[in-house]
Amino acid sequence: MAEIIDRGDSNLTEELKPAAPALELGASELRGTIPLAPDELLRAASDGKAVELLGQGRAFDAIRMAIGIDAPGYNVYVCGVRSREERESVLGLLRERAARMPVPGDWVYVHNFHAPDAPRAIYLAAGKGPELHDRMNELVRFIIEQLPKAFRREDFDQERATLRDKYNKRAQELFGGLEERARARGFAVQSTPTGQIIFIPLIDGRMPESPEELARAMSQKSEEEREKLAKAQEELQDELASLMLKQQELMRELVEDIRGIERAFAARLINPAVEEMKRHFDNPAVHSYLDQVAAHMLSHLDRFRETPETRGAEGPPGARGPGDGPRWIEYQVNVIVDNSGLSGAPVVYEDAPSYRNLFGTIERWIDPFGRAGTNFMRIVGGSFLKAHRGFLVLDLEDAIIEPNVWKTLKRSLKSGRMTVETFEPFPFFSLSGLRPESIEVSTKVIVLGGASLYNLLYFWDADFAELFKVKAEIRPVVDADKNAAAHYAARVGALVKREGLPEFDGEALGRVVRFGMRMAGDRARVVAVMEPIDDLAREAAYFAQSSGAQRVRAEHVERALTERMLRLNFIEEEIRRLIANGVLVVHLTGRALGQINGLAVLDVGGYSFGRPSRVTATVALGQAGLINIEREARLSGSTHDKGVAILSGFLRSRFGQQHPLAMTASICFEQSYSGIDGDSASSTELYALLSALSGVPIRQDLAVTGSVDQYGHVQAIGGVNEKVEGFYRVCKAVGLTGTQGVLVPRSNLSNLMLDPETTEAIEKGAFHIYPVERIEQGIEILTGVRAGSLEEPGTINYLVDQRLRKMAEALRERAAGETRIVHEAPPTPPAPKPPAPPEPPR
Repeated sequence: MAEIIDRGDSNLTEELKPAAPALELGASELRGTIPLAPDELLRAASDGKAVELLGQGRAFDAIRMAIGIDAPGYNVYVCGVRSREERESVLGLLRERAARMPVPGDWVYVHNFHAPDAPRAIYLAAGKGPELHDRMNELVRFIIEQLPKAFRREDFDQERATLRDKYNKRAQELFGGLEERARARGFAVQSTPTGQIIFIPLIDGRMPESPEELARAMSQKSEEEREKLAKAQEELQDELASLMLKQQELMRELVEDIRGIERAFAARLINPAVEEMKRHFDNPAVHSYLDQVAAHMLSHLDRFRETPETRGAEGPPGARGPGDGPRWIEYQVNVIVDNSGLSGAPVVYEDAPSYRNLFGTIERWIDPFGRAGTNFMRIVGGSFLKAHRGFLVLDLEDAIIEPNVWKTLKRSLKSGRMTVETFEPFPFFSLSGLRPESIEVSTKVIVLGGASLYNLLYFWDADFAELFKVKAEIRPVVDADKNAAAHYAARVGALVKREGLPEFDGEALGRVVRFGMRMAGDRARVVAVMEPIDDLAREAAYFAQSSGAQRVRAEHVERALTERMLRLNFIEEEIRRLIANGVLVVHLTGRALGQINGLAVLDVGGYSFGRPSRVTATVALGQAGLINIEREARLSGSTHDKGVAILSGFLRSRFGQQHPLAMTASICFEQSYSGIDGDSASSTELYALLSALSGVPIRQDLAVTGSVDQYGHVQAIGGVNEKVEGFYRVCKAVGLTGTQGVLVPRSNLSNLMLDPETTEAIEKGAFHIYPVERIEQGIEILTGVRAGSLEEPGTINYLVDQRLRKMAEALRERAAGETRIVHEAPPTPPAPKPPAPPEPPR
């Protein structure tokens, strides 16, 4: 090619040297190769045995090792669980291990008779917790029913009557001589209606008939006689007081002796019943508790005097059965962990890891008067305790945002103990006065979370690495080998059998495998998450059934993917319409100086698509260097700013070795009003800048993507399929010319898996893909001019270097013309003044 280009900065013209023909990719290089033939896929689908996860052997080996080591800190962080199936697979592995482990025991809380506010925790063999609860209820009911009967027995009444007669006789002996001694002193003994004993003076040896008669008689006595009577009456009152004290002591002895008889009779009933219970529990803690129960019952026999028929309401809420309400709360058993139904170690998955669900709480009640109350029967165990000597699985990203959960989990894992308590965000409002005994817990914790959370905890939480020593990484993608393809086919086959869907032919199965490659973003890989594969198979089966087909073919899979796109691509269609109408300016034909089509990926929630953007560059004389307009407008991210800085490094490295870069250049994404980030447009910006510097226009029917380093190597980027397909759809909407295409990094070739329509257009020559390794290749394709060297006339590099040389010379000349050198003698400084004379002394 020989083309005369006006440089624009001088009258000099250059004959441009044509570039070599560009290398294009063929349609066969844009599809992933299926490792299995269609008939092999059909055979794999007919087996339908894909039940385990694909390619997660390494992660499962890590979990097996952790749960097989019985040592502190060997808890597991499973990183990257993205689907319910992956979670169920982890749980299945744990259940398989748990089935070979012994069944742990039960935990119960009982009343602490020595410290009622500190309930005791007792560990029993599996199934013994509910048994202790039931037997204690039976014991209480037995005592309630039988003890009143024992107190009504004839021999008990006889012993009590004998004892009362004995004490009555002693009381009579005690008060027997009081009346004679009082009469001898001139007084009669009389009892008032209130039971008080008084001494009344006698008149002529008899009782006065009225108070008036007593008053007349006393008035007739001399003062000496009245004083003598008063003194005698006082002595009698003192004697009576002494006798009353002795009588009270007798009554206390009587009551104590009666209680002793009652305890003796009750012990004949209670002790054998308690001893019988002990035979069912070979547990020292239970025996100690039962001894305390028996002692407490024998010291509180008055509570059992009422018969079941006469007992009224039990008081506040909390009754759990007949005869075991709050009246008998001390004798109840609170089973907080019941493993009676297990056949191995527990595997507990906590889907709502709040503090209450994980570590339990102490519930309260509110009585009719608004008063709060609680007792040890209101203690509720959590998942952490229920998983004792087993496995607890939880989502750490949910748990860590719950108040106090992460702190309590770490404390429990470090100490091996936990205390059930109510979490109080505001402790001064706490209503629970219970302090339950802490429990020794050995729980293996398996948490599910993401990589970012793992890194955050690992580097910022000093305890995390010691508590979670094993990391199991669930791989999102695996190699697309024969095993993976067979797994995909077997997965679809199993789904067909399970849900009664039409069978898939070999081509349809191959298209499903290609979909897995596209999701993985690599022709040599497939995604390991199977739920999207199941969804695609269901949708393809629906369209096959809707069309009346007996089998699902590849066209039905394509229809499912197309319909999925049409459900989500409204914004993409609107952008294409705006480009076609000229509202969004994107040139798809001709050439332009310093203008190029860049490609970006937009994600609108579940759907990503590529859209072209016009990138422009302008150059002028100056020293400001490269100006990123997006950054000046605060619309660019740090990665995009880095990409622009790399362009400056490239220009200095290539063109700034012999002369300074005396330019001011600006780069802009036109009609971009939102934020932009990423360095995938750095090569695009460099091409536009080279065009503006060289004066060679760029083809507008091509679009470019790829990042660049300071040495001109074009590097891989993300979203290459979406970008290529997006530009193709825009070209199709405006009108295909047969010359349009996209420049992509050669290192992205393994990521190219274009949709059938774009691939067909490439196969027909209506669209083109150009792989690029270096900036020189790209600029040659875009301009048709050889990149060359700085010394080779008619090449891009030569033209750019010449332009920069002239700009440097122009700036140097301009600076020299504006500089004025003045040769003048410096002004003579004024002569110093003589020193002032000293002041006279004061």
